[in-house]
Amino acid sequence: MSAAIEASGHTRDKFNVILIQLVNLLREGEPVSMSTRSGEFVTLRDVISEVGSDAARFIFLTRHYESALDFDLELAKKKTNDNPVYYVQYVHARISSIVRKAQERGISEIVWNDAAISGLNEPEEIQLIKIMARYPEIVRCSAEYMEPHRITYYLMNLASAFHAYYNKHRVLTDEAELTLGRLYLVLAIKKIIRNGLSLLGVSAPEKM
Repeated sequence: MSAAIEASGHTRDKFNVILIQLVNLLREGEPVSMSTRSGEFVTLRDVISEVGSDAARFIFLTRHYESALDFDLELAKKKTNDNPVYYVQYVHARISSIVRKAQERGISEIVWNDAAISGLNEPEEIQLIKIMARYPEIVRCSAEYMEPHRITYYLMNLASAFHAYYNKHRVLTDEAELTLGRLYLVLAIKKIIRNGLSLLGVSAPEKM
């Protein structure tokens, strides 16, 4: 392959092969029986067929290529917070639900408002803003070092911070200005979640 790249007029360093560690396929914590000697194995197509492309892509990308991965088929199908892709996708769907409820209240235009944004001073809000500010750097480093797992870890961290915030504070409050500020905040989170999932080739559902 390197010779073919060079023969086509490019330098050999344009072709870089990254070898990943083995994936241990599990089912409810127990190893799935496979044997190269007897020709018994599970293909990636089989895995995707069982758990879906979203779960397969996200979970495979939660590990550095030099780290082994335990891929539990049953966990990948669960609709719970134990499933990392569900945990992240649910944030996107939940914020979509919040926006729909806001529209039912007659709040259709959510734009920057200095007074509303200045009201975002809860510790959890400051933490979310700090996490979101790191997103461009995460994407740059992920591309520069060819380490997409940086994005999956970042999205899980952002999702965790959002869940903690949502469990403690109401987004739709009785105060119009505070509500507008919090809606702007969660919409920014939704945008980053959708963008990050898109980079990984994973969908961002509006409802779950």
